[in-house]
Amino acid sequence: MIIWINGAFGSGKTQTAYELHRRIKNSYVYDPENIGFFIRDNVPRELKNGDFQNYCLWRTFNCDMLSYIAKNYDGIIIVPMTITNRQYYDEIIGELLNEFTIRHFILSAKKETILKRLGRRFETKNSWAAQQIDRCIEAFSTSITEIKIQTDDMTIDEVIQEIAKQCNI
Repeated sequence: MIIWINGAFGSGKTQTAYELHRRIKNSYVYDPENIGFFIRDNVPRELKNGDFQNYCLWRTFNCDMLSYIAKNYDGIIIVPMTITNRQYYDEIIGELLNEFTIRHFILSAKKETILKRLGRRFETKNSWAAQQIDRCIEAFSTSITEIKIQTDDMTIDEVIQEIAKQCNI
């Protein structure tokens, strides 16, 4: 099983993923951002683009890598990654759904809550992550509408319990 944890930047995806991993004995956290960082650091300046998700190579590699891990690893794969573009969602998650069980969760919160959480990470209202909040909220209200967990008034423990319940683990 692949547990995909989606949500706006600052919604708690990474914290949730690693806490799930700590509690699930046979699990692995796969972070697609690492491939984005690799691409960003290994292409000429002229080929750089503002968002590594826009590279077809990023989407293809992550889909292939997750497929490889899912075929060869006898455990739960946990993926904390924001995806708001429906085409990109289909190219990765949609493709993987052809072969594997994927439980996709969106950690949802009000803009004010997300801004407070980003502030705890010392990010300002002008940070890149803060500037993406409206885009994320819109996408998770219209085009990517999987299981939403409204986290404004939830502890990390309650979020984990909800995911575990929904996944029967």
